[in-house]
Amino acid sequence: MASNVIPWYKKKAVSQVKTDYAYHHSKHVVKQQTERKSSSRSVHQVQTQATEAMAEPAYTIPPSRQRAATETEEYQRVTTNVGKGLAVIQEELHRIRIATKAQVESIAIQKEVKNMMKKRGDLLEEIPKMPDFLVALRPHTVWEKTPVKLFCTVEGNPRPIVKWYKGGVPVDPLSAPGKYKIESKYGVHSLIISRCVVSDTAEYSAVATNQHGTATSKAMVIVKRPAGAGECCQLGLVPHLTEIHPSKLEITLLDRFPVSFGVEGSSIKLVCTMVVVPDLPNVPPLTQWYRDDKLLKPSKLVGMTVGGGAASLTLPQLAKDDEGLYTLRIFTKDGTAEHSAYLFVSDAPASVKGAPGAPMSVKAYDVNSDYVLVAWKPPNTVNEAPITGYFVDRCEAGTDTWVQCNTAPVKICKYPVDGLGVGHSYYFRVRAVNSAGISRPSRKSDKVTALDAAESERLQVIKIEGKYDIVIKDDELEGYVTIPGEPTDVHASEIVKAYVVLSWKPPSPRGRAPLWYIVEKCLAGTGAWQRINTAVKLHSPRYPVFDLQDGQKYQFRVYSVNMYGSSEASAPSEPIQKIDEDGVPSAPGMVVATRNTKSSVFVQWEAPKHLKNLMGYYIDGRVVGDKEWFPCNHKPFRHNRFVVHGLIPGESYVFRVQAVNIFGLSEESQESSPIAVEPALATPSAPYGITMLSCDGSSMTVAWKSPKHCGGSKVNAYYIDKRDADTLVWKEVNLAAVTERICTVDNLTEGSFYEFRIQAGNLAGVGVPSAPSAPMKCEAWTMEQPGPAYDLSFSEVRGDSLVILWKAPVYTGASAVSGYFVDMAKKGSSEFVTLNEEPVSHRYLQVTGLEEGHSYIFRVRAVNSNGVGKPSEVTEPVCAKALPGTTEIVAGVDEETGDVFLSFEACEICETSKFVWSKNYKPIGDCPRATVTAKGRTSRLTFSNPDKEDLGRYSVVVTDTEGVSSSHTLTEDALNTMLELSYAIRHPVVPLKHSLNYEILEKGHVRFWLQAVKLSPSVSYRFIVNDKEVTSGEGQKISHDVASGVIQMTVDHFTRANEGTYTVQINDGKAKTQSSLVLVGDAFKAALKEAEFQRKEHIRKQGPHFSEYLHFTVSEDCTVMLTCKVANVKKDTTFHWYKEDDEIVPETPPNVMSGACALPLPLFSRKDHGVYKAVLSDDKGKDTSVFDISGQVFDDIINALARNAGASASELVLQCTPEGIRLQCYMNYYTEEMKTVWKHKESKISSSEKMRIGGTAEMAWMQICDPSDKEKGHYAIEISDGVTTHTRTFDLSGQAYTDAYEEYLRLKAAAFAEKNRGRVVGGLPDVVTIMEEKSLSLTCTVWGEPTPEVTWFKNEQEVASNEHTRVTFDGGKFASMVINKVTPDDSGKYSINVRNKYGGEFVEITVSVYRHGEPIPEPKLGQPKTATPAAQPVPPKSPAPSKTPTPSKPQTPAQSMKSPTPASTPASTPAPKSPTPTPKSPTPPRSVKSPTPPRFMKSPTPPRK
Repeated sequence: MASNVIPWYKKKAVSQVKTDYAYHHSKHVVKQQTERKSSSRSVHQVQTQATEAMAEPAYTIPPSRQRAATETEEYQRVTTNVGKGLAVIQEELHRIRIATKAQVESIAIQKEVKNMMKKRGDLLEEIPKMPDFLVALRPHTVWEKTPVKLFCTVEGNPRPIVKWYKGGVPVDPLSAPGKYKIESKYGVHSLIISRCVVSDTAEYSAVATNQHGTATSKAMVIVKRPAGAGECCQLGLVPHLTEIHPSKLEITLLDRFPVSFGVEGSSIKLVCTMVVVPDLPNVPPLTQWYRDDKLLKPSKLVGMTVGGGAASLTLPQLAKDDEGLYTLRIFTKDGTAEHSAYLFVSDAPASVKGAPGAPMSVKAYDVNSDYVLVAWKPPNTVNEAPITGYFVDRCEAGTDTWVQCNTAPVKICKYPVDGLGVGHSYYFRVRAVNSAGISRPSRKSDKVTALDAAESERLQVIKIEGKYDIVIKDDELEGYVTIPGEPTDVHASEIVKAYVVLSWKPPSPRGRAPLWYIVEKCLAGTGAWQRINTAVKLHSPRYPVFDLQDGQKYQFRVYSVNMYGSSEASAPSEPIQKIDEDGVPSAPGMVVATRNTKSSVFVQWEAPKHLKNLMGYYIDGRVVGDKEWFPCNHKPFRHNRFVVHGLIPGESYVFRVQAVNIFGLSEESQESSPIAVEPALATPSAPYGITMLSCDGSSMTVAWKSPKHCGGSKVNAYYIDKRDADTLVWKEVNLAAVTERICTVDNLTEGSFYEFRIQAGNLAGVGVPSAPSAPMKCEAWTMEQPGPAYDLSFSEVRGDSLVILWKAPVYTGASAVSGYFVDMAKKGSSEFVTLNEEPVSHRYLQVTGLEEGHSYIFRVRAVNSNGVGKPSEVTEPVCAKALPGTTEIVAGVDEETGDVFLSFEACEICETSKFVWSKNYKPIGDCPRATVTAKGRTSRLTFSNPDKEDLGRYSVVVTDTEGVSSSHTLTEDALNTMLELSYAIRHPVVPLKHSLNYEILEKGHVRFWLQAVKLSPSVSYRFIVNDKEVTSGEGQKISHDVASGVIQMTVDHFTRANEGTYTVQINDGKAKTQSSLVLVGDAFKAALKEAEFQRKEHIRKQGPHFSEYLHFTVSEDCTVMLTCKVANVKKDTTFHWYKEDDEIVPETPPNVMSGACALPLPLFSRKDHGVYKAVLSDDKGKDTSVFDISGQVFDDIINALARNAGASASELVLQCTPEGIRLQCYMNYYTEEMKTVWKHKESKISSSEKMRIGGTAEMAWMQICDPSDKEKGHYAIEISDGVTTHTRTFDLSGQAYTDAYEEYLRLKAAAFAEKNRGRVVGGLPDVVTIMEEKSLSLTCTVWGEPTPEVTWFKNEQEVASNEHTRVTFDGGKFASMVINKVTPDDSGKYSINVRNKYGGEFVEITVSVYRHGEPIPEPKLGQPKTATPAAQPVPPKSPAPSKTPTPSKPQTPAQSMKSPTPASTPASTPAPKSPTPTPKSPTPPRSVKSPTPPRFMKSPTPPRK
């Protein structure tokens, strides 16, 4: 992550000077020098005095230089001339001296005046003066959503401190970030309120304070809302607001997006929050997003938003193409604000294990009408097999169908695609191939339209009168051209080992007809031309050729073709030969890794010697000691330096680099030297949170908080500066370094205000000073309550809890501190809540019930007997969220030594980190009861001799981390458990999985055995029986198995002599154990009985025997089967079934060779009670199996049947009968032995004359006889199988009851009619054959109530009674027709019709008369007919029970013998219960009944399921 990064080449040379200073100054800190030079030096005063002019002395000629007279004369002559010149020079020199003296005197006077003025200023400064407002606040009236600035000028000695108030409440800029801004420059104090709202209307005041007094200036601010915006405009006019350009906003970045990690196919959002002044919703900031310095634009794959105090970039469908350095650039009033961070996008899981990652950056080049060149970047292969090639796919825009372009994988990262449709648009994607499989497809390319690239070049634009543009094509200027010219400049635009791309220039003239090309090739110099594009028409001046032989040179020529013909061939190309691939780059040079941050490393390397069109680099990393490499980047990186993020703090890594080009990845570079992930060494950041802990009037005790960044090494020095609040000069407090974060500053003036600042130092030097503290008044504390606690810190921060710690107040008040209150508030809130009702005596508190992800602030108040003291400084906000990878303290016992320990593994660590263990939050230090060891990221606290004194809460803190810590409460139970385990380790025993036990084997052998968890090959053991050691020998065998840990002894013949105590003693190295088994009394008798049984079983199994004895099963059709399994049988073995010693011969003889035999018991009921026996025998022996079906066994069989029947039971079905309403439930099988209960309105129904209960083999029913309204309601049948109750219900109420009742009445009437209709009871034959002249008497008995009418017919004509034919009907019962002396004419079909008002019957008789001597004719049966019933009222039809499910079986089940009422069927009406009285007749009835007219029931018995 980088914010406002300044490139190294733009840094000034002074940075090197600072670095050198930091280096030399670091030596000063390490040596802990006791003195420090002052950072300020006194300036020496320059004293300048005016120099007096020196008088010129008389010049005397010495004797040695005196001249003669002539010489003197000549000298005087010369001197006279020279003297005149000297006089002039001297005069000028004198004038200059006078001027210089005057100037010097003027300078001296000016300096004296300055000195006097300075002394006067010092005297004025020493005069005390209370604050006074030179420029007071003035009132403001502003419009809503506009800023306002209040300012004033204050003087006073000492310099006053100004605080701002709104309505008497202090203004806190932190309570509303971006709302208020307080400035103080050059004595001018200002309060800026951005984006005012109506609620900002208030009286604002500035209060200036120093030790001599207080002054206040007040002003009213009124915020108006324009008319129409919710309030009336009082001023009437809305001022014109100047348009604000987004680049004129004042913007401060707050939360910045960090280095991010994503996976292909997922989404990610980069967000940067900010404070905008003024924050206008209609004028959002002007933002730009860049990826690798390329401007991004909104699209389906990139979403951008800005507003609401945040700018965000959303990538909804990540691909490796999205990896890179993202930069947010915001234009502000002062220029631009920028922030950058890297986004890593890793490969999604491969569809096939071991397959490579997807290629990326798929782009199309050299687009023509039917040709395009596709290129891409290869993926990184770390642990996968090398890539052997790539498949290129295309998809036409508007479809979802992808078509593979190449049949064989192409080995380089580009491929020419031809055969495209002119004017069609396409997308392209690429898949990588290796020995394991094919990768996921890459992100598809941008849409490409296949158009002729030279089309625009053939267009000409002609301007007419400078206004109009006329566009014409070159072929329109060529005249009328039919056959085009030949192409020119045939050459190879791209030559690789896999293919050659031919290019040429279109012909001129071209012609207007559509044009295509024919390409031919030949071996250079042979002239044997061969056409190579026979299958496709080429519309582009490009063509890839794939099938060229290695080592051969080829020439090519091209023809232009249109509808009119072909041009001449172009000039042949130069000889073209496929060349070997240039290959991958050479391996990069030396790789150097250096420290960067606590989770990143800076890696740089030397470029390869042979670049070969380098695309970039892939960087791989590996944890030292691990064999697996991992990719550090997933898209080729262009530069030879890279920051690897996402590393484990404190872990050591090595790195390697590979260069990338279109041919793939180079060899790996040499590995870098191992490097631990630590922050780069730098000076610490500034301390903060300076607070006063005590003051006695002449000294102050101040404390501060550690720097937020230690700079990569431990902070080992603090330097404190102070100054009077009214001066600008800082003075050093300590020359020797202070190691603690608390210091007492002496020699202060009581009543004065002081400011302090702190600098921290480490190995890299002294860091920047902190911000000045708030002015603190040196005034002795005399309150009786304690002072503030200090040094508040946090430990064990988790999602719902944390531990806060603090130090006791320096100032205790009038009595000792007795406890503490801890207050908490959410971030941004001033409403503190006290967490503990009673003061805590210790200086820590675990806070629970926090909301994960929320931030909180805390403060502590000390308590003594005089009350609650001042609260501490409020802590920095802490977020309730555990660090990634956080672990807890683990309590355990060393498996080798048996030591009890607490262990903690840190999720992050640095080179300077230390593990600080505490008990009850008091550092343990050097303690004889425990020792602390550390190895890597793990620390262990080992107890020397643990006991109850070691119980308590243990915590550990890892220094120089972001709060890595944990705690563990050691309880007495846990300690006892670990002590037991420790004793077991120090006094080892052989652990047993199973103690000594026995089992009975076949043949009656008894095996005594135990199993140890683990045995070594050198184990020794012995068996002791009744205090005597036994060894392997006759009758017993002793052995063991090291792999399974089993030790055993097998006794062949177990008898009463074997009763007693069995013991096994084991020695395995230092460990030993023993296990005993007491086998006496009842336990021994049971074992002996079982052994004898097994011995007998073994003898039994020597002949034919039952491997499984008789048992029952129930089939799906509810047939009970008695089954058994047999073994050791042969063909001659016989098998017999018996019941109560009576042999049963089943229909299917048992087949013993199948290994199983079964006896079916269909329609199982109480009749099947009894003892069943199966006998198996042959010449080798005999075996018997007995099965008693009675008692519980019988109940189990019934329950099994009920379980099957209940599961198959249908819903209750309504059926009406002449006797009443019947509810039926169909099932696979029913018998009265089943536990079935009928219920009406939850009350059990017992069988009675009113409610009859019965059933058949296929159903259970309940009939309501002569129903009434009392029988309405909910009915249910419950079928219980002993475990589950199966319930089926029917609601007989409402319309269902009404319809059923009507149907019952109809059926009852129909039954009555059937009972009383007219009918022929008997007496009539079917056929009568009689000789001529004989008398024929047809007599029958009829019945009906009322007495029916009788009519005789002959050949369907009514017979009248006469002398020849006499018809009589006597007593309403006997009907007869007598024909005297029959003749052949009397032959025919006679019939009798008997009927009354309820119906009747029609019976036919065939009469044949033959003459004497003729053969008797064959009888012919007549066809009975049904007489028309008498008219009667028709009752209403019964509706079909639509809601009742109907079983699927078509036939109605046969009526059970136990059913009190007959079952009705759809084909016939049930007979009435009372029989019809019929006289005795020798001839049975054979007529066809004619019951109630055929109007069948709407609800017959439904078909079974």
